[in-house]
Amino acid sequence: MKIAIIGTGYVGLVSGVCFSDFGHEVVCVDKASAKIEALRRGEVPIYEPGLEAVLARNVQAGRLSFATDLSAAIGGAAAIFIAVGTPTRRGDGHADLTYVYAAAEEVARLLTGPVVIVTKSTVPVGTNRRLAEVVRQANPLADFDVASNPEFLREGAAVEDFMKPDRVIVGVESARAREVMAEVYRPLYLRDFPIIYTGLETAEMIKYAANAFLATKISFINEIAALCERVGADVKDVSKGIGLDGRIGRKFLHAGPGYGGSCFPKDTSALARIGQEYGVPQRITEMVIEVNEGVKRRMIDKITDLCDGSVNGKVVAVLGVTFKPETDDMRAAPSLTVVPALIGQGAEVRVVDPQGRREGQALLPGVIWQSDPYQAALGADVLVILTEWNEFRALDLRRLAEAMRQARMADLRNIYSAETVLAAGFDAYDGVGRG
Repeated sequence: MKIAIIGTGYVGLVSGVCFSDFGHEVVCVDKASAKIEALRRGEVPIYEPGLEAVLARNVQAGRLSFATDLSAAIGGAAAIFIAVGTPTRRGDGHADLTYVYAAAEEVARLLTGPVVIVTKSTVPVGTNRRLAEVVRQANPLADFDVASNPEFLREGAAVEDFMKPDRVIVGVESARAREVMAEVYRPLYLRDFPIIYTGLETAEMIKYAANAFLATKISFINEIAALCERVGADVKDVSKGIGLDGRIGRKFLHAGPGYGGSCFPKDTSALARIGQEYGVPQRITEMVIEVNEGVKRRMIDKITDLCDGSVNGKVVAVLGVTFKPETDDMRAAPSLTVVPALIGQGAEVRVVDPQGRREGQALLPGVIWQSDPYQAALGADVLVILTEWNEFRALDLRRLAEAMRQARMADLRNIYSAETVLAAGFDAYDGVGRG
C-alpha cells in the first residue's frame, strides 16, 4: 500500500519511517526543502534513539522516500496522513489548526482518485468533521473518507512505541475507511496488538483524555511531594507504596520539576478550552495546569534557599535542560522557566546536556555551555539536576564536591539520596518531597 505523510516533524517522521518498516511504500512530504534534502542524505533532524537506523534501512530497501512536491507524493496513495503541527494558539489556549486545514485544502485540490485522509496530528473534538467540510468545499467531486488516528508516542521511545503499541486508536465512519486503516495496521493486528475502532469524536477525545490523565498523575504526585517535605515523609516511598496498587499503577508518579514537552502542556490547555467552549468546565485539568506552573516556581525557590536566600553573584551548574532524557526536545521544558529566572536574579548559569544544546542555545540566552558536569561544577555554588539523563546517575560525587566553591545540590529528579550526597562531601542537599 502507498501511504503519504504530510509533515516531517516528530510525529510525521517517526510514523512515516515506521510505516515503511511495516512494508508499505511511504512518501514523506514537507515544504521545508532543506529538511527534505537532509533526510534524503540520511540526516535525521531530531534526536530519537533507533530512528536513524530504521530510516536508512527502508530508504535502502526503496520503501521510503522524501519529497517537497505534494502532487507527486499523494498520487496513487490509498491513505494520506496529515501530521503537521497544532501548537497552542496565542491568547486563548486553543490548538491552532491553521496548518491542518491548509494541508487538507491543498490535498483536496490535487485528489484524482479514492483516498482516506487520516488526521495524525492532535486535534480538538470536531476537527475531523470540519476537515471533511474543508475538503468538500475545495473539491466537491473528491472521492474521500476521513479517519482520526491519534499518536501515542513517547519521545525517547517513539520507535518502540510505534512498533509495539499499547493500543492503536482509529476513528472512522465508513467501511472503506476502516478497510484501508486495517490494511495500514495489518502487521500490528497479526501480532495481536489492540486496534480499537471508534467514531471520529471519540478518537479525538481519547487522545486528550489520555494526556490529561497522565499530566494529572504528575501534578498529583508533585503536590504530594510538597506535603511530604512539610510532614517529614519521603515521596519516593509514597510513590512506590501507591503505585503498586494495580488500580493506580507506578508510571508517571515521579516527583520533579513539573511536566513539559510537546504534548502535555498544549493538550491540557486545549482540553480546558474545549470544556469551556461546550459549557462543561474541566476543573481537574485546569487545576493540573495551575499546579504544574506552581511546581516550576517552587524549584526556583529550592535553588535560591540552597544559596542562602539569593543567587545574585552565585554560580549555578545545571545538569540537563531538555524536558526529559533521550530527546533533544526543549518545548515547555522546566528549564525554560527555571534557568531564565536564575539568570534574572543575577546568577551565572552553566549548563550541561547531552542533546539540548542545539535547541537550547537559542532558547536559553546568557547561559554558559559546558562539555561535562565536572567542568560546570568548578567553582560553582550549587549543582542542580534538572533532567535525569543516565550519565548523571553515576557521577563521581566526591570529585564534584571538591571542585565546587560551595558543595550544595538541588536534586530535582531525586536521582541520589541525601545520605549518599552528604557522605561524598556535599554540605547541603535538597530533593523533591524527601522530607
